Order: sequence, then C-alpha cells, then structure tokens
Amino acid sequence: MEDNLMLINSVPPLVKDIGGWMTGVEGRLLYDLAQHAPRGGVIVEIGSYQGKSTIWLAKGSQAGNQLRVYAIDPHQDKPENFDKFRSFITQAGVEPLVTPIRKFSDQAARDFSEPVSLIFIDGAHEYDPVKKDFELWFPKVVENGIMAFHDTIESRWGSTRVVRQFIYRSRQFREIGLVDSITYGRKASCNSPGDRVRNRYMLLINYVCGLGLRLSLPGPIKRWGKQLIGMGQ
Repeated sequence: MEDNLMLINSVPPLVKDIGGWMTGVEGRLLYDLAQHAPRGGVIVEIGSYQGKSTIWLAKGSQAGNQLRVYAIDPHQDKPENFDKFRSFITQAGVEPLVTPIRKFSDQAARDFSEPVSLIFIDGAHEYDPVKKDFELWFPKVVENGIMAFHDTIESRWGSTRVVRQFIYRSRQFREIGLVDSITYGRKASCNSPGDRVRNRYMLLINYVCGLGLRLSLPGPIKRWGKQLIGMGQ
C-alpha cells in the first residue's frame, strides 16, 4: 500500500509542466483505473494533447498489469504538440509502454482489432463526435472493462449529454462513478436491478454537480460527488 502511494505521488511532478485541462484528482483516478484494468486487453486514450493523461494512464498500467496504452490523437491543428507529447512521455519513462496513433478516433477504430480493457474518451466534446466515439469503441471493450469520459458535468458539453443518455441510463454498465468531471463505468452484459437503481442515483449526483457548477455554488456541492463516490469504487 505504501509502495503504491509512493508510485502515485511520483506522477504529479512529471506532469506539472504539461499543458492540458485535468485536475490532480482526475489524474489519480486514471492511474487507479489503469492499475486495475483487467488482463487480456489494452488501454486506449482518445485525445492525448501533450500527454498529461497518457502519463497517468501509463504509470497506473506500470503499477498494475502493464497493459499497452494506445494514445490516439491526430495532432493536426498544432503538430508541435506531438513533439511535446513524445518528449514528455520519454521524460516520464513510459515510452516503451505507449503507442501513439496519429489518426482521428473513427479512423483508428476501423483498424483497431485488440480487445480494450480501459478506454478514456477525451477528444472532441460536441455531442455527435462523443456519441460516435462511444458507438465505435463500446463493442471493442471487454466484459468488465471500463469506459471513462472527461468533462461530463456541464450541460453545454456534448460529453455530458452522452453519458447521461448512454451510461447512467444503460443496462450495460455497473459500478458507475464520478470524480471531478470524469464519469466512468464497468461494462456488463446486463446489469442487475440494484445496479440500475445505483446508476440512477449517480445520474442525480451528476445533475446536482452540474447545477452547482452552473450556479457557482460553494465548494461542498461540487466536491460532494467525488467525496461520496470515492476514487476507484
């Protein structure tokens, strides 16, 4: 336990100078999910930017089953970000575990044949692209694998609408959690009635957190979800 805590605490200094929009709590969640991703598959990331979330995932994978991490991002608008990505990945010591794929998500999905144990979707945030990412990658996720989505609190984000429609209300996800703005759930062939009740409760938490964000309410209402849920539950 102490060794794992030391490993987790070694990551923030590696990512502190990397551009991106991810909180430390979200990074630790990705580490936890990657560390416990089931064997028999790989980890996929949609949207890598300069590699902050990639490093959290890869470090978690190193501490767990050492699953390969596929970082999918075309790096089209600013190619220099790919140079920064490679540099940061190398500095973090995870380059041997990370395979970058410079394609759009739909292009990569067409040629991707490996089973997926964990996927983190953080590409385009409009509704249609996120919905398409879900539809393309969900069939590739193994039973008990994890799907996670960034920026799923504010109603203006298409990713929020997608998780409310296809994750929280689905009969094919259990153990749904919410940490800061990341919604995640474990894939199931058919969840139980108890799972569905809990998922709807978590949907309510998602709406409450979104309301707190929109109204700029004090911290406790925005922290309530992640405190209540706990990391990696």
